[in-house]
Amino acid sequence: MLSWEYPPRIVGGIARHVQELSEALAAQGVQVHVITATHPDAPDDAIENGVHLHRVGAPPSPHGDFLHGVWAMNAAFEARADALLAELLRGKPARAQREPILLHAHDWLAHPAAKSLKHRHKLPLIATIHATEHGRHGGIHSDLSRAIHQMEWELSYEAWRVIVCSEFMRGEVMHALNAPYDKLDVIPNGIRAEKFQFDFPDAERQAFRARFAAPDQPLIFFVGRMVREKGVQALLQALPIVRVEFPRAKLVVVGGGYRAHLEEFVRFCHLEDAVQFTGFIPDSDLLRLYRVIDVAVYPSLYEPFGIVALEAMAAGAPVVVSDAGGLKEVVRHEETGILTWAGNAESLAWGVLRVLRDPKAARRRAQNALKAVQREFNWRRIAQQTQQVYTRVWSEYLHTRWE
Repeated sequence: MLSWEYPPRIVGGIARHVQELSEALAAQGVQVHVITATHPDAPDDAIENGVHLHRVGAPPSPHGDFLHGVWAMNAAFEARADALLAELLRGKPARAQREPILLHAHDWLAHPAAKSLKHRHKLPLIATIHATEHGRHGGIHSDLSRAIHQMEWELSYEAWRVIVCSEFMRGEVMHALNAPYDKLDVIPNGIRAEKFQFDFPDAERQAFRARFAAPDQPLIFFVGRMVREKGVQALLQALPIVRVEFPRAKLVVVGGGYRAHLEEFVRFCHLEDAVQFTGFIPDSDLLRLYRVIDVAVYPSLYEPFGIVALEAMAAGAPVVVSDAGGLKEVVRHEETGILTWAGNAESLAWGVLRVLRDPKAARRRAQNALKAVQREFNWRRIAQQTQQVYTRVWSEYLHTRWE
């Protein structure tokens, strides 16, 4: 596997996805090698939970040029993968007699290396496209976006099969990247629900919750990057409506990124006592925070899947989400959560109030959501589906004369 990020290097959701998928595949007997970027807090080569990790670095790009940095990192990926493949293939029989070896690239950031390795070693390439530049920005509007869009298209073109996380993403990849329907496999993201099931005595729970809200304050929660497509601005607009009925309601916003404009909006609305921006918080605090909130809200304008909604559901927290993208495939309205209209603050406020007004119904939906997560979004099932794609690709590859 090739991935720009892998824990402890975490930029977005890809890091956790690649880690948990790799470990689930390894648990099922697949030998997984992940080539990713170096991190000062992790060894360059290690075996972690059955996964062979190869972390590589690249020289810094001149003048901080982003795309130059991507190409430099991919050159490092490629060099490390060449050495690894030479070792794996040394003395092995012809492809029909040896164990399958496949390449699996995650998003465009790993495309240049994946493409070169595919053609040099004549190995089939699978791609997982987690999001598109077109979807993130509502179109292609700059030279940088055009370059990224071109690499996304090339990755979908070069791949034998393309994996996406939702039916929404299948449609988007077909539309934005002109990929054929029958080349795309929908395999959802997953969650380790068990990591939320830990001892949390009442006294400890109350003390932890007191860091964010008083006992009589309904606690509303958001976690995500401070970017437009995550929709936190819509949640801030909805908060005054919620506070008409629940004047003590408190919103905690977790996540990194530029937020000066959001803080200015909070001051403009005189909501300083009602909103707390925490920035990035460690996983240990995040897991406990999920266990003390009254409602988790994800008002995305663009969302290929919605892994954060799965996290809240796995923690047993009531969820309110927008109907953007894959969220409506994860959350079933009035059964496992509440769906609202994307970009509509009044609809979002209605959803939050729906939870706060009727805690009993909210708990029932949360219980249904936890069962759905355990049944449908567990990594064992997802790894099996991924292996089915690998098996299909290798079988088709053996019937070609490509080598």
